[in-house]
Amino acid sequence: MQLTMKRRVAWLSIILAFGLVAAACGDDDDTASDGGSDTTAASGSGSDIDFSVSGEITGSGSSFQDAYQQAAIESFLEQASDANITYNAVGSGTGKQEFGQDLTDYAGTDSLVGPDNGIADGSFLYVPITAAPITVSYNLSGVDELQLSPETLANIFDRDIKNWNDDAIKADNPDADLPDADITVVHRSDGSGTTNRFTEFLTNAAPDDWTLGKGDTVAWAADTQAGEKNTGVAQLITSTDGSIGYVDLSDADASSLAYASIKNSSGEFVQPTVAGAAAALAGTEVPDDLAIDPINADGADAYPIVAPTFILVRTSYSDAAKAALVKSYAQYLLTDGQAMLEDLGFAPLPDAISGPALDQLDQVG
Repeated sequence: MQLTMKRRVAWLSIILAFGLVAAACGDDDDTASDGGSDTTAASGSGSDIDFSVSGEITGSGSSFQDAYQQAAIESFLEQASDANITYNAVGSGTGKQEFGQDLTDYAGTDSLVGPDNGIADGSFLYVPITAAPITVSYNLSGVDELQLSPETLANIFDRDIKNWNDDAIKADNPDADLPDADITVVHRSDGSGTTNRFTEFLTNAAPDDWTLGKGDTVAWAADTQAGEKNTGVAQLITSTDGSIGYVDLSDADASSLAYASIKNSSGEFVQPTVAGAAAALAGTEVPDDLAIDPINADGADAYPIVAPTFILVRTSYSDAAKAALVKSYAQYLLTDGQAMLEDLGFAPLPDAISGPALDQLDQVG
C-alpha cells in the first residue's frame, strides 16, 4: 500500500513524542552516577551515542536519502540540543563535489566516489545508512498494473520502444489493455546517484539491449524530458500522460505515482517495496569498504533495482567538536534512526551491514 505524506508526518510526530517521553522518564540513578552527563546509550543498538555533542555540521548530496536525513536530523536534535545539523539535497554528484572541496562536513550519495570528485583515497569512509527501491513510475490512463522485464525497460529508456502497445510490452503484460500512445521518457537533469544505480541495473540485467552505459549522468535521447532531483522527475510524470521515469519509493509515494513490477534475476515480477529491498539487502555481499551493491541481487522476493545510500565522512577533521558531532550523528543514523525507515519507504540495514558500519566509525577523529 502506498503511503501518503500525511501518514509519514503523523508517524514521525509519534516517534518524536515517544522520544521526548523516553528522555523525560530516563533513569535518574544513571544520570547521577555520571555527574549529570547528557550521554545516552542508543536503545537496543549496543552503541553509545553522545548527545552532549555541540557545534554545527553541514551535509549535502543525495535527494534519494533526503526524507531520512530530514526526519533523523529533527529527531537527533531533540536530544542533542546544543548541536545543529543541516542537509541540502542537491544530488549525489554535487554532494560529492562539495565534500571534496571541503565545503561540507559529510556528503550523501547513492553512487561511489570517482576520480573526478576531488576526494583523496583513504581520507573518507563509506557509511551505508539504508537502501530503498528505485521505482519505475508511470502515468498511463486505464493501466493500473504494469510488468516490465529488464530488456523491455532498456529498450524503452534508450528509445528503441516508443509506443505503449509495442509487442515487447504486450509480451510482458498479456492481460493488459495497452493504449496506442506515445511513450515519454523522463529522467534526471542533475548528476544523480539514482541515475547511476538505475543505469547500472540496465547495464547488468540487459547488457545486449542497453546502449547508454552507466553513471551519474548519461547521454539521454533528445526527445526525452528531464527533471531536477527525484521530486522533479515525479512532478513531470504526474503532469504528463504516457510518461515513464525512475523515482525513489519515498517520492513516488508522496506523489501517488503508479509503478511497475520489474522482473528480477529469479524471473519473478516484483513490486518496489520495503520488503523487496530488505530481501535484496539480505542477498548482498558486504565488502571490506562497505560499498554494498544490492542491484539485481539474488532471491525470488528481491526487488532488482534497490539503491544503497551512504554518507561520506572524513577520517580526520581539524575540529575535534565537529568530528564528535559527525560521529554521533552517524551512529544515530545506524541505530535509533533505523526505526523510522520503513514508514519513510526505506529498508533498515541488517546487522551484517550496520555492525561493521558502526565499528569503522572508530576511525573518525
